Amino acid sequence: MKDKIHPKYEMTKIACACGNVIETRSTVKDIKVEICSACHPFFTGKQKLVDTAG
Repeated sequence: MKDKIHPKYEMTKIACACGNVIETRSTVKDIKVEICSACHPFFTGKQKLVDTAG
């Protein structure tokens, strides 16, 4: 592999809108998401009601 052509791979934090923070490694510094495994209905077993009528 060539030297100094690859992006830096470092520790990063993924922050969810529900407040859950996950630490992992990535080339991106900080990642913000709206839904994670702690609040997604598939993983929690709870259904969210979204009202589309205005």
